[in-house]
Amino acid sequence: MRRWNGWGDSAVEYGLHADALAFLRARVGEGARVEDAGFEAVCAAAPPSRLPSFGSVDRTPQTRVLNALGQSLPDWLRLRYGDIGPVPDGVAFPESDGEVRVLLDFARSVDAIVIPHGGGTSVAGHLAVPAGERPVLSINLTRMRALLNLDRQSQLATFGAGVYGPDLEAQLRAHGYTLGHFPQSFEYSTLGGWIVTRSSGQQSLRYGRIEQMYAGGRVQTPRGALAIPTFPASAAGTDLRELVLGSEGRIGILTEATVRVSRLPEREAFHAVFFPNWDAAEAAVRELAQARLPLSMLRLSNALETVTMLTLAGHARLIGLLERYLVLRGCGEGKCMLMFGFSGTHSDYRHAVRAALRISRARGGVHVGTRMGEKWKQNRFRTVYLRNAAWEQGYAIDTVETAVDWPRVKPMMQAVEQAAVAAFAQYGERVHTYTHLSHLYAQGASVYTTFVFRLAGRYEVDLARWRTLKAAVSQAIVAQGGTISHQHGVGSDHAPYLAAEKGEAGVAALRALFAHFDPDGRMNPGKLVQP
Repeated sequence: MRRWNGWGDSAVEYGLHADALAFLRARVGEGARVEDAGFEAVCAAAPPSRLPSFGSVDRTPQTRVLNALGQSLPDWLRLRYGDIGPVPDGVAFPESDGEVRVLLDFARSVDAIVIPHGGGTSVAGHLAVPAGERPVLSINLTRMRALLNLDRQSQLATFGAGVYGPDLEAQLRAHGYTLGHFPQSFEYSTLGGWIVTRSSGQQSLRYGRIEQMYAGGRVQTPRGALAIPTFPASAAGTDLRELVLGSEGRIGILTEATVRVSRLPEREAFHAVFFPNWDAAEAAVRELAQARLPLSMLRLSNALETVTMLTLAGHARLIGLLERYLVLRGCGEGKCMLMFGFSGTHSDYRHAVRAALRISRARGGVHVGTRMGEKWKQNRFRTVYLRNAAWEQGYAIDTVETAVDWPRVKPMMQAVEQAAVAAFAQYGERVHTYTHLSHLYAQGASVYTTFVFRLAGRYEVDLARWRTLKAAVSQAIVAQGGTISHQHGVGSDHAPYLAAEKGEAGVAALRALFAHFDPDGRMNPGKLVQP
């Protein structure tokens, strides 16, 4: 059963062992454990529904609460402390494009706001219910999950937009194909959610980001259906796919999506390499990215993340032996870990790995084989469960991510981490912050930073501290010339910083686009562009 106030399956635990807890206490102090609110108490606090009875729209408090929030830290605070705030007045579970059309017409007839809902994994406030007099209808698409068509000649697959990542891959792999899109939220995020938030999977170096995969589909808007045909390429003006990519529900609801798929790789492997310091590691991964080797993943951890990951891994004796070996090879304090992956043919494997190791060794890299890489692959969708374990010990975990060109990568990393430290220093608190480059390009890289800090144990205090942190690191991103989001989308949390990236003319164009498809301001208001 899925957790109602945390991440993932309630039967899955990814605990913090004694060494990991000691590590956190040394860096930020003893955590303050919080007594979670009960589900029934939270449901009892939900206000009565303002929607009339209609078809299969579910107006029970339980369903409305379960569809009210995502996975951002403010969402967790509301659920865990029981300060739920506004919730949808009803939740619909359509099973076809036609049923979505009927629901949009119903929403118009009662002047309801509409919030599309997929896997509920948003960490940027995409699902926040606005306060106000208008009723709110949540349209949950997860029953629209079938593989509708597979064109083997063109390698195109059409799915219902509500299909979860594992279901999508299972349906494709039965025919010998893969989409290759594996964000950390893979288990619970949906194809439609990936598209409308411009998601990026962990193996994007080979398969591309979701915008390279998305070929066309169907959107139900308040003005009617928008059908986007598939072409291998087109010079016929503005690409209508771009209206859907990153639209975050503002123009309508994506109901069907056609994506470009690939044959399953013959071989897949993940290797670990350690570098003596950040500068050597960054130079190596930049060269690897620009060499355009047939690799599927490059993931570089800075020194703080490296020591954190090694500590959290457990197996203290084995890690100790590894660290002693690395010291002998010149990788001591300040070492940085690179994980690189290969997914492709047997014939390409030897060439790609040899070339990657040659470039790495030239920068002082020490190859330690595939054992750590295979362990990473096994746990890559489980490590997010650490959020649950940390909370239970009185700690919160949050992240922020951006992307910049290569000259700005190191300054961005330093600026974001320093901004977080300064934000918590105002409260006499420490924060453990560390960074990795999760997606690399010839032009630059994403910069993904994690923050671990103590809970205060009071909703208002913890929310205020999060707001201070979010503002500080977001302002640092803008000041360093980074995008406000590389892969999480904008939602309501990042919306105040979008204008710095798009400019006044760009934001005005977005407003005009939304007004064209949604003249009544019905679709997910407050996301992307603020009122």
